[in-house]
Amino acid sequence: MDKKGNKTFSDQYLKEVGEVAGKIDIEMVEMCVVLLDKTRERGGRLFVLGVGGSAANASHAVNDFRKIAGIEAYAPTDNVSELTARTNDDGFHTIFEPWLKTSHLSAKDTILVLSVGGGHEERQISVNLVHALKYAQGIKANIIGIVGRSDGYTAKVADACVIIPTVNSDHVTAHSESFQEVIWHLFVFHPSLKLERGKWESENSASGAKR
Repeated sequence: MDKKGNKTFSDQYLKEVGEVAGKIDIEMVEMCVVLLDKTRERGGRLFVLGVGGSAANASHAVNDFRKIAGIEAYAPTDNVSELTARTNDDGFHTIFEPWLKTSHLSAKDTILVLSVGGGHEERQISVNLVHALKYAQGIKANIIGIVGRSDGYTAKVADACVIIPTVNSDHVTAHSESFQEVIWHLFVFHPSLKLERGKWESENSASGAKR
């Protein structure tokens, strides 16, 4: 608290986190879970696309989808050599579409976009996502997303998309990228998708059984 008794930034920020969580569209979350479950059932793969902080989230998500949910998953940004080669030779806007072509994206597969804006062609923001999604649409692969804007390309074309609500326009990026993790963890631990327990959940159960 400062001398005037105003709430601290930390207090405000964490209250915003609670407000965001309370406004998440649960029906849309469940739609994403259903599509992921169907992807696994038909032997499809999951390709997780993200740029910047969302690329780091994509890498983490791939681990969780593979290890906990048993879904074959990949993130193009995990291969730094290919990523930088495509950027250097052909431009950053090309990094995803040709990668998906080389990976033989098919109608059995699903794209998961993690992004703040979701790509915007007219404004030239994250156009690499737009190109990738247009290709996925042509292939008829499923598209799901966790994004912070409803006016981006992902939200417009996805089969199901969780929009992270804006409760403070100064924190759109922070909340969007934070809640990407919250939502995909919800996905992989959802009873419809989870195949394995987390390590510490298993440890806690084992400890309890010994008592």
